[in-house]
Order: sequence, then C-alpha cells, then structure tokens
Amino acid sequence: MKRLYITATLLLIVAANSFAQQTRLNLYGNYAFDDKVDSYYSNTSYFSGKIKGGFLWGAGLEFRLQHDYGLELSYHRMDTKAPTEYYSNGIKNTNFDVALNYIMIGGVRAVHTGTKAEPYGGMSIGVDVIDVKNPDNNTSQSATKFAWGLKGGVNVWASDKVGLKFQAQLLSSVQSAGGGLYFGTGGAGAGISTYSSMLQFVLGGGLTFKFGGAHAAHK
Repeated sequence: MKRLYITATLLLIVAANSFAQQTRLNLYGNYAFDDKVDSYYSNTSYFSGKIKGGFLWGAGLEFRLQHDYGLELSYHRMDTKAPTEYYSNGIKNTNFDVALNYIMIGGVRAVHTGTKAEPYGGMSIGVDVIDVKNPDNNTSQSATKFAWGLKGGVNVWASDKVGLKFQAQLLSSVQSAGGGLYFGTGGAGAGISTYSSMLQFVLGGGLTFKFGGAHAAHK
C-alpha cells in the first residue's frame, strides 16, 4: 500500500507540475493538541491512553492548477509521548515514544479578496507512518495507516512573493493505535486485535513562497 501510494503521488506531481501556472513552497509550524485513544474488548483485552500534544512541523509543495485552485503534496512530523494503561498479564502503564509522519496530497481552494489577505481551505488524503517504541522492553514497531485531513486559514502576503500563513487543521489516522503498535501489549508476540483511530486538532501557521508562473504577482 505504501509503495503504491508513493508511485501514485509521484505521477500526480508530474501531472500537476505540467499544468501548474505557479508553484508555492509552504513551511509549517503548528501545535497539535492531545488526543485520547482507547479500546475495550474485555477485562483482559483493552487499552486507554493519550497522544500528547506537541510541535508538528512540516512542508508542502503546492501546484496552482488555476488561479483559485491548487494541489499540494505535504509532509508533517510530530515526535511525542503516549501514556497508556493496558492489560498484559496484569494491568500495566507505559509512556510510549511515538513518531507520526503524515504524507498527504490534496486540493486547496483560495478566495481572492483584492487585499493582501487570501483565505483558503482544503482537504487531503494519504498515509500516516507511525513509529512506536516501548521503553519498558526496548521493543519498537512501525505501521502505515490511511490518513485524511481538513484545513482552513488565510495567507497574508507581505510582498508579491512571500506571505504569512495562519491555519487550523484536523488530521486523522484511521485505526492507528492498537495491539499491533504495542498499545496494549507487553512485547512482541502478545497483543490485542482492537484499534482506535486518532483525530488531532492543529493550530499554527508558517510561511508561503511563490515561484514563477502567470499568477506569481499578488492579486
């Protein structure tokens, strides 16, 4: 699935770049809030934890296919902790080390107001590559899960080429937390079959840069 997604993404980039009237580089610095993950199957098959909030950084290439529409390929990463209670030969508590890597592609729709403010919104789909380490036994595992996102914000252009981004975002990784990621296990070979999806609310912004194209100047 991961290889297929990467291949499809590369083809979309080539196609988008062929038709793009302008390319933008977006740099992101955001804060992702806490998100609860839990699942209960039985008294001996459950977990309850929290993906702790923290700094979520990233970058994106946005190809403007029309004056108002664009296609963005983005990467976001967050390193955090996940304190979790689970059952594995008794009730245990572990503060897992978690790295989230969102690789997304999606559409962006801008609204041109005739001022320096450019409101926008969009949605995206992709994958979340999740690395989890259990510090209690030094076991680790990685998984790739389907992800989707929604965003809305405003670009405030300081010049024709450089702007500030202010943005709110939702990022979700579907069925990302479970026995397969050592949420609810004591080590390799032991686990549960229940899962919990993640939904992260993100606030922040960043910088955006315009390169070339017929609409490079701010309008």
